Amino acid sequence: MPALPGLRRYLVLLTSLGVLSAFAVLLQAEGLATLLTGGGLSFSLALAIALRITLSLVGDVLSGRFASSVKAGLRRRLLGSSSDRAGVVATQVTRGVDATDSYLTGYLPTLVVSVVVPVAVIVRLFTTDLTSALIVTATLPLIPVFAILVGKHTSAHTQWDLLKKLGGHFLDVVRGLGTLKVFGRAEAQARTVRAMADAHADATLKTLRVAFLSALVLELVATLSVALVAVPIGFRLLDGGLDARTALLILILAPEAYLPLRAAGAKFHAAAEGLTALREALAVPVVSLRSGTVVRRRGAPSLVFERVTVRFGDVAALSDVDLSVPAGSRLALVGPSGSGKSTLLAVLLGFVAPTSGRVLADGVDVRALDPSDWLADIAWVPQRPTLFRGSLASNIGLGLAEPDVAGAARAAALDQVAAGLPGGYSAQVGEGLSAGQRQRVGLARALARTTAGLVLLDEPTARLDSRTEATVLSATRRLLPSRTAVLVAHRPAMVTLADRVVELRDGRVAAEVAA
Repeated sequence: MPALPGLRRYLVLLTSLGVLSAFAVLLQAEGLATLLTGGGLSFSLALAIALRITLSLVGDVLSGRFASSVKAGLRRRLLGSSSDRAGVVATQVTRGVDATDSYLTGYLPTLVVSVVVPVAVIVRLFTTDLTSALIVTATLPLIPVFAILVGKHTSAHTQWDLLKKLGGHFLDVVRGLGTLKVFGRAEAQARTVRAMADAHADATLKTLRVAFLSALVLELVATLSVALVAVPIGFRLLDGGLDARTALLILILAPEAYLPLRAAGAKFHAAAEGLTALREALAVPVVSLRSGTVVRRRGAPSLVFERVTVRFGDVAALSDVDLSVPAGSRLALVGPSGSGKSTLLAVLLGFVAPTSGRVLADGVDVRALDPSDWLADIAWVPQRPTLFRGSLASNIGLGLAEPDVAGAARAAALDQVAAGLPGGYSAQVGEGLSAGQRQRVGLARALARTTAGLVLLDEPTARLDSRTEATVLSATRRLLPSRTAVLVAHRPAMVTLADRVVELRDGRVAAEVAA
C-alpha cells in the first residue's frame, strides 16, 4: 500500500471527511430527537442532512479521482514489467486493475468512516446514558470479530489465481491453435480450458456464498446489539427513569454506531478480488530506466556489485551480493530457479533499481550513466526475447544503423529459418515463430551488436536442440573475446564459456569457483 501514489493525502482527506460525517451524524440525531418530541424542524437537522449529502458527493468524486490515478499507474507498471506471460498480464491490466475500484472507492473510504463515526457516537452516548454506552461498547467489537471469522473462508485469492491461469492459458491456446490442430491436440486443450473455466466458476460461487453468509451474520449481530440497547430503553421510558428526547436520541445513535462496520464488512468481500489483484500488481518490479547523464568510454567494462539488495515487496530477490567482474572476463551464474540470476542481469540493465547497495561500471554507479549510451554498449539475450512488428531483418538489427543481418542470423543458426519464410529476411514475423526460433532471433540480435563491450546472456540455449546449441555456442565463443560477459547457465555447455562460476542460492552468493 505505501507504493500507491498519493495514498497519504487520500487517507488524510478521507479522515477529514469521516470527522465531518461523524459531526453530521450527531447533529442529525439531535435534530431528529427534537423533531419527534414536538420541538419542530430545526436548522441543525436541515444542516446535518445537507452536510451528509454533500460529504457523500465529495467523497465519491475524491475516491473516483484517486482510483483513476492509481489504476493508470498500475496499468503502466504492469505493461512496463518484464513478464513474458502476455495472457496473465492482459488479465491483470483489464479485469485485475478494474477490480481494484471496489477496494479503492468502496472499502477503503468505508473503513476510515467505520473507525471515526463509532468512536464519536460512543463518546456522545457516554455523555447521555452510561448504560447504553456500555452496551454499545461491549457489542460493537462483535461485528469485526464475526466478519473476520467468516472472511477467513473466502476464496478470493484462489479465484483470482484461477482467473489469471485461465486467461493466460486461453491466449496461449489461441496463439498455438495451428500447431495444436496439426498434432491433433486441439480437443485436449479445449477440455483443459473447460476444466479451468469450471474451476473458476466454482471458486466464484464459493466466494459469493461467503459474501452472502457474511452479510447475514453482520446484519443479525447488529440487529441483536441494537435490540439489547432498545429493550432496556423502553422499560426505563415506561418507568419514567428516562425522558422521551433522551430515549429517542439513544435509539437514533445506536444503529449509527454499527452501520459503518456492517458496511465495511460487506464491502470487504466485494473488494477481496480487487485487493488480491492490487497486491499482486504492486509486487511487480518497476521497469525504470534511469535519467543519469554520465557517458562512459565504450568497451569491456569492469563490474563491481557492492552489497546489492533487491526486494519485491516482502521478498528479497538479491541479498547483500558482493561480486566483481574484471574487464574482459566471463562470469557464469548458476543456481536453482528463483535464486536471483535474472534479477542480477536486470539490475545491470537498469530495469530494476537496487533497494540498497550499488553496481559500479568502470568505477561509476550504473544509475548515474546515461541510459541510452549504457544500453547501446550491451548485447543482451533474455530468457524469452520479444519480437516486434516488422520484418525478420528489422528484429535482428534492432537499434543498429548498419547491421550484418545475414552474418548474425547465420551465426545464430537462423539462416535456415529465414530461408523457409516467404520473403526471407523481409518476411513479417510475429507469434508464428516457435519458442526455439524466437530464441535464435534474440541471439542473432545480440550477435549483430559486434561493438558491444558487455554481453549478458540469460540461458540463450534453453529452448534449442543439442545440434543447434552446438552451433550457437560456437558463434557465442566468437562474440565473447575482448568483452565482459555475464552468463546465466543451466546447461553444462554454457559453463564452458566462462572462466569463473558463481552459484546463487536464495539471492545470495553461495559459492565461487574457477571454471
